[in-house]
Amino acid sequence: MSGKIVILNKKARFLYEIIETMEAGIALQGTEVKSLRMGRANFVDSFATIRDGEVLLCNMHISPYEQGNIYNHDPVRERKLLLHKQEIRRLTGKVVEKGMTLVPLKIYFKNGRAKVELGLAKGKTAYDKRKDIARKDEQRMMEREFKGKRQFRIK
Repeated sequence: MSGKIVILNKKARFLYEIIETMEAGIALQGTEVKSLRMGRANFVDSFATIRDGEVLLCNMHISPYEQGNIYNHDPVRERKLLLHKQEIRRLTGKVVEKGMTLVPLKIYFKNGRAKVELGLAKGKTAYDKRKDIARKDEQRMMEREFKGKRQFRIK
């Protein structure tokens, strides 16, 4: 993946265990692209669903373009994700059979085109979330100790 990351879904890795990731194109209207380039979007409560052989991104908010006119877009409309048929069929099987969900992880531009990184995810339990929080706290404490030791070192 190369290019400018526009938005990142930090909460997804906390709420879900990401099993697999994939890149998908996203069908956007003109003013949506301009708004995305300005970084005016968020992933709060967004998810991807498979309907009629198409993958749709739901509940993602892209703010209307400020210099737009009457042809501005609806901020929370469903947006089609561009994937190959084989990928859609494989995802359908995993989502239906194993009870997984598709979560958008980030949006970025690659060669001038907007791309979405989708994660095939399974929801974490409260126990797993507490374990992650404890691990982060422990890591933060170790970094503080290490930083403190380096400051008072005499050469």
